Amino acid sequence: MAERRVNVGWTEGLHARPASIFVRAATASGVPVTIAKAGGNPVNAASMLAVLGLGAEGGEEIVLSSDAEGADVALDRLAKLVAEGLDELPETV
Repeated sequence: MAERRVNVGWTEGLHARPASIFVRAATASGVPVTIAKAGGNPVNAASMLAVLGLGAEGGEEIVLSSDAEGADVALDRLAKLVAEGLDELPETV
């Protein structure tokens, strides 16, 4: 299983707009990805309600994981998005 640990770069955390950007990127990755707070239960990264339910705050560590083929590339892109707290989806997602 591929895994990436990253700190949330959005100051407001994974709420509303940042969560929407993340969920769209996770869906566009084409591989099933889970997201969890460090030490918490993983949830579907493509589910807006599940991501919002995490309550991940800015600076908090999250864990992205997937066991699908191509997971490393997808997780690298998602980790970069989360760490940098981008306001829009990059073209590479």
